[in-house]
Amino acid sequence: MQPYVLSFQEIDKTRLMVVGGKGLNLGELSKIDGIKVPDGFCITTEAYRKSIENNHELEVLLDKLTELKAHDRNQISQISKEVRSAIENIRISKEIEDEISKALALYGDQQAYAIRSSATAEDLPHASFAGQQDTYLNIKGKDKIINSIINCWASLYTDRAVTYRIQNGFDHKKVLLSVVVQKMVMSEVSGIMFTADPMTSDRKTLSIDAGFGLGEALVSGLVNPDIYKVQKGIIVGKTIGAQKLEIRPTEDGGTLELEIEGNRQVGQALSDQQILYLAAIGKKIEAYFGSPQDIEWCLFNNEFYIVQSRSITTLFPIPESKDQHKPRVYMSIGHTQMMTDTIKPLGMSFFEFISSAKLDKAGGRVFADITHDLSSAVGKKRLVMATGKQDLLIQRAIKTLLEDKAFMSSLPRGKRNVQGGIFTLSSIMETIKVRRRNDPSIIEEILSGFEKEVREIDQQLSKLSGEEALEFIRKDRDKLLAMAYDPRMLGAIIAGIMVNDSINKNVEKWLGEKSIADILSKSVEHNVTTKMGMALCDVADTIRKYPKILEYISNEPDDENFFKEMVKLPGGKETSQAFKAFLDKYGMRCPGEIDITKDRFEEKPTQLISILLNNIRVLEPGEHIAKFEKGKQEAREKEVEVIRQLEKMPGGLKKAKKIKKSISLLRNFIGCREYPKYYIVRRYQVYKKALMKEAGRLVDKGVIKTCEDIFYLYFDEFCQVVRNNKVDYNVIETRKSDYVRYEKLTPPRVITSEGFVPPTTLVSGNMPKGAISGIPVSSGVVEGRARVVLSVNDAKLEEGDILVTQFTDPSWTPLFVTIKGLVTEVGGFTTHGAVITREYGLPGVVGVENATKLIMDGQRIRVNGTEGYVEILNEE
Repeated sequence: MQPYVLSFQEIDKTRLMVVGGKGLNLGELSKIDGIKVPDGFCITTEAYRKSIENNHELEVLLDKLTELKAHDRNQISQISKEVRSAIENIRISKEIEDEISKALALYGDQQAYAIRSSATAEDLPHASFAGQQDTYLNIKGKDKIINSIINCWASLYTDRAVTYRIQNGFDHKKVLLSVVVQKMVMSEVSGIMFTADPMTSDRKTLSIDAGFGLGEALVSGLVNPDIYKVQKGIIVGKTIGAQKLEIRPTEDGGTLELEIEGNRQVGQALSDQQILYLAAIGKKIEAYFGSPQDIEWCLFNNEFYIVQSRSITTLFPIPESKDQHKPRVYMSIGHTQMMTDTIKPLGMSFFEFISSAKLDKAGGRVFADITHDLSSAVGKKRLVMATGKQDLLIQRAIKTLLEDKAFMSSLPRGKRNVQGGIFTLSSIMETIKVRRRNDPSIIEEILSGFEKEVREIDQQLSKLSGEEALEFIRKDRDKLLAMAYDPRMLGAIIAGIMVNDSINKNVEKWLGEKSIADILSKSVEHNVTTKMGMALCDVADTIRKYPKILEYISNEPDDENFFKEMVKLPGGKETSQAFKAFLDKYGMRCPGEIDITKDRFEEKPTQLISILLNNIRVLEPGEHIAKFEKGKQEAREKEVEVIRQLEKMPGGLKKAKKIKKSISLLRNFIGCREYPKYYIVRRYQVYKKALMKEAGRLVDKGVIKTCEDIFYLYFDEFCQVVRNNKVDYNVIETRKSDYVRYEKLTPPRVITSEGFVPPTTLVSGNMPKGAISGIPVSSGVVEGRARVVLSVNDAKLEEGDILVTQFTDPSWTPLFVTIKGLVTEVGGFTTHGAVITREYGLPGVVGVENATKLIMDGQRIRVNGTEGYVEILNEE
């Protein structure tokens, strides 16, 4: 028979299902020399199981809960309440009560206890469940203790705990609860210590939150704690929180909120000596468990007590190092590509198809090992230059590493991995030709060749199947790379970028006006993503003519019968033709399109509905065309104004002639940047048709269950499955669960093999107090309502809204017609959102870290796209 009570000393690593995650960790903590853990015991899961068995009412309610999804909030709340009530009415058996009484007798009648829940699905390496169940402090007397134990059991079914289990795929019936009964420490100061930074995933920075009294004041958000940062035994940062309240235990049991005396409110809760001593304790615990820890601690009579330690589950994994003896540095490719979402294994394989650098994988994202680039004089210059255009926050992180002489001298030397991007010798030579010729027909010549090649590949691949088809795709990689890095197209792109910079530099120097190219590049030709946005507005104009079609798309139609049902309605034929004409040109695009596994517009046309409805709601018929023409007119007028001003200056005729030529070059080529990606995605469309055809055959043969299962195989693995008609389904299922976890992680821009994440904060010199800094990419200042949008499919915008999101890619372009400003967490001067905001004349700030968390949906904000910051405005 299993025991109902176990002391901490009786608990070892084999007891997870008996005492839960919290109880198991306390048992382990009590074994570490020099770590003080308040004594206590656990009421085992067997006691919980015994107490709820044969409870028919509970069984029925749990069956109902099992059928619910996370979005069924009202039903979850109601049924969970009934479950808690059923458990609270339980009477525990005499044999369980006797074991509890025997354990309590060891400490005396007057001992006070902290009583905490410890679930079997809690404090695990990949799911902490922290704070999901209840805690009761300073409990005295057997009857109150037993009542608190039963309340802990009931708290297994709080709304938040139930929802969390549903989201993480845990079976309610299989999650059992133990209860920790631990001697109460009458804390003078308490808090939480993270041995790695849970926000940035920096393993080198230990963080301590400290507040007066019991830790519940911090957990419940009653106070702003002190925050101390420690690196290598040195305090590197302090934020002293103003603390007005503390929670203290009372003599009779329970707790009480008290106001802190005036001088203590602004005092440091821990001395510097105590901070460093506590940090050393944290590192000792981390070393014992072998992973970064989230530790609860308290201070009493100048002694630190540890009352809990769990793994930090939100840390982004470090790419696996090739060299265990020398440090490595990894740069996020997702941030430079404006795609920080997870990429499934098949998507990663095709991402590698188009990368000139060797990539490393971690947390469902791809990284480039830039170690040898940083140890090379030429390599680090190229990295700093390239990241300055792509993502200034990556550049800031790289510069931080470069400033650390000791770290730089420790880096191994070798062949560079990042080969300079678009700036190659051949592309620079082509740039010179483009500047001399300044003829936009160059672009048409190049695109004509791209189009012909894609059509030929489509025809050839459509005739192949099985291993032959996959081998064709493998061999086509060289042609894909040649197209993606065509020096003629890169020359045109570089010409546009360079002349943009030179115009800004010269006009600011001569006339004192900043970022003039933002206006001069409005509504340019040769921007394929702008054309896509305009084309979708044309579809919206068709839909608005037919009320029944508008009603149809507003009622969440399904993709499978989307056009079949549409053509049955008045205007359905006309709308279907307009829609399919759009898909013929842009159906291969979608959010996160660089991942071949993502649903394309042609595969899931309903993705476009929210954008179409926005356009119909916000724009008048033909307004998108009028806006585009207005942008061109504003650019022409600005050109005339600048030329006129220059001509009046000494030596102005020469300057005016130079700027006029530069503006012509700018408008001819600044829009070309999107073409390489467009044709990569066109090629992906051809590949994906062949891949899904093979997946369908595997489903027919019973090798895989669904076509989408192939997304969890790398390309080489998929080829092997096609060859052998056999797959290890454990691999697919494991990767599926891994990706559920990866989706919740935030990838760092730069991380070292030691787990150090260099700081990326940028501060504008002209930034007002309280503003949030970012990177200015499109000049102007605008105020409006913030619309925080995490998915393009969820976008519901009104005229004058400011879009706040993590990043944008070409699939977001149609939204830019209706907004009046942009804020993103990721991006740089040459990334998608920056280019489109300049073309549309919208103020834009990118690289605003945590923008979607710091800015609330509906808040009024001011975006300064000239200086690079965002202000949250107080409502009048």
